[in-house]
Amino acid sequence: MGYTYPSPLAGYENAPPLPDEKAEDGKSFVNPKNDSLSKAYEQFPDPLDKGRRGGFDVHIYYLPNNEQQAKYGKELWERIRREFPELRIYRFWDRPVGPHPVPMFEVNIFNPAQFGAFIGWLAIYRGPLSVLIHPNTVEEGVEPLEADKRNHTERAIWMGERFPLNSDLF
Repeated sequence: MGYTYPSPLAGYENAPPLPDEKAEDGKSFVNPKNDSLSKAYEQFPDPLDKGRRGGFDVHIYYLPNNEQQAKYGKELWERIRREFPELRIYRFWDRPVGPHPVPMFEVNIFNPAQFGAFIGWLAIYRGPLSVLIHPNTVEEGVEPLEADKRNHTERAIWMGERFPLNSDLF
């Protein structure tokens, strides 16, 4: 079954045209003013999971036969546990697990503030490691394994080298 993407303009069908006016920098556009910030600053949009699983999983990969990466990965795991204790941090695997082709550890993110803080921090501190960031969704009428496959592939965000996942497990 092919996936149909909802229109990103849903809810804005009758909005007035956007202005063509350029901002002070001469390159970006002047955007219409809103009375408040987007709700996405406070809560993940549907269908992201707002429950126990959290909205996003972050898988941080290292190559086990590369001593520098394995050492860096273990140190990063410890640093994240110390600096971000509010996040859920799983064990430091020494072998591939699930659809992940190399060892990794996983971090769960529960709200937009955590996402912004942690992903920005990780962009600087991930070092030589690769990172898969994928959403966790709850979608009516969609089988959980189908949603997991889409979340790990079509909706995935990568930092660093992209690793091919074993999507047969979905």
